[in-house]
Amino acid sequence: MDYLHFIVKEIHTVIAATTDDKGFPVTCAIDMMDADESGLYFLTAKGKGFYDRLKRYGYIALTGIKGEDTMSCAAVSVRGKVCELGEAHLPRLFEKNPYMNEIYPTEESRRALTVFGLYEGSGEWFDLSIKPIERASFTIGQPEAKQEGYFITNDCIGCRTCETVCPQACIDFTTTPAVIEQMHCLHCGNCKSVCPQNAVVRRG
Repeated sequence: MDYLHFIVKEIHTVIAATTDDKGFPVTCAIDMMDADESGLYFLTAKGKGFYDRLKRYGYIALTGIKGEDTMSCAAVSVRGKVCELGEAHLPRLFEKNPYMNEIYPTEESRRALTVFGLYEGSGEWFDLSIKPIERASFTIGQPEAKQEGYFITNDCIGCRTCETVCPQACIDFTTTPAVIEQMHCLHCGNCKSVCPQNAVVRRG
């Protein structure tokens, strides 16, 4: 699945987080306006505190959700490095997002704007609308991300104690050691907490 285009086309408005000069998180709502093989693109006005934080630290984290309620939603989270691309990309973003013409109707008013690209980072897809739930990790502009979550080691004896506490029934016991189906795991940690052999480890 093309997660970046899903953010742009299906979610569009996301909650983004940066940090202030004291290291505290600051959130705001922004529109993701384009995506390609190089990453995500958005714009902001150069007079905003958001712009200052992006320039100072060059990093952003964002989350977007699509769905009517919790059990029908899919969420995508991305965190990574950003760089200022300037005004040259504005015409493309305005063409793809024509509502921006109502907010900044003249060429003069658009002089306040600049474009940023999220060019390197990692992300996670989480879908509660299907059963069992589905999750996946992806990267932008860097090697494949290391797998995070819970994993069963060779200390497993196949006792199936963890089966009783797994909310998604996503542990495969056809082999020993058993295997956690990562794409359906909630990362709740129940399996680790009850394993009598301490055979479950958390990575990442």
